[in-house]
Amino acid sequence: MKKIKLLICDDDRDNLDILEVLLEFEGFEVIKEIDSTKLIQKITAHTPDLLLVDIIMPIVSGEDIIRTIRNNANIKELPIIAFSAGYNIKETALDAGANYFAYKPFDVGEIKKMIVELVV
Repeated sequence: MKKIKLLICDDDRDNLDILEVLLEFEGFEVIKEIDSTKLIQKITAHTPDLLLVDIIMPIVSGEDIIRTIRNNANIKELPIIAFSAGYNIKETALDAGANYFAYKPFDVGEIKKMIVELVV
């Protein structure tokens, strides 16, 4: 069976690395991107099965990325899990078009359940 390919974007290197290790341990293939300005290009190049994206990032926010994806006919169906440590941001992420929202620190079991629901 083919591994589910995840693309993770977070401007915090530590969070990115932790999430990579946790999700690879769960059996997922993980691609990382720290620079939100390169994310759409990375999606096109790697065709992930699902995107996990931080909402609060400099230059291009996760909210803007989600809206861009949802308005792009080629990638608008990409499942998206948005995340943040901010507690007043969940509705913003969902209104932008995220399928699910997860809070930092991460509950890997919760994220895995979301991924399986969206992709399998």
